[in-house]
Amino acid sequence: MKRPVSKQNKWADHYTRRARQEQYPARSVYKLQELQKRFKLIESGDRVLDLGCAPGSWTLYAAKLVGRNGRVIGIDQHPVKERLPENAETVIGDIFRVEEDGSPILEQTFNVVLSDMAPSTTGRKDVDAARSAELCRAALNLAETLLETGGNFCCKIFTGQDAKPFSEGLKKTFRQVRQFKPQSSRKASKEVFFIGLGKK
Repeated sequence: MKRPVSKQNKWADHYTRRARQEQYPARSVYKLQELQKRFKLIESGDRVLDLGCAPGSWTLYAAKLVGRNGRVIGIDQHPVKERLPENAETVIGDIFRVEEDGSPILEQTFNVVLSDMAPSTTGRKDVDAARSAELCRAALNLAETLLETGGNFCCKIFTGQDAKPFSEGLKKTFRQVRQFKPQSSRKASKEVFFIGLGKK
């Protein structure tokens, strides 16, 4: 007897199937599509830094948006196996150690910094949320260093007691700060995205 499929699983399956059909390695690409449609984060010709880029969906989509005159660099602890276009590359590295490791991402500045990073989950919501916030703070530290004036920032965070203070902190660096949960996020997910527009 087949187990009934919940509406949530059907929704997730829809995006998973669509990602396969459109040759993206993960359904997360549709979150970036929604973010782009809503906030116009990326423009043609931009230089984009994609933090936690594996398996490569955001890097591939960002490369389409920036076009031939733009550039996308992704960094992750795991290699990206997808074939990337000429205007995109990935490097293996730990975002907590980019200075110690002399990461090539430090050699230039960017118009956009993206982070879809998530911690390895423990099942304890408070622990997972705290680890997610730690990743966001690391992403913001890089954005404060590498983003050009007027640049945009987007990061995923698990909602918890650290989310609001992080959002307030973004206001010191960006002219506008927004919060958004894409429709393509799983409904039970505690993830939201914070968007910083126009680095001061």
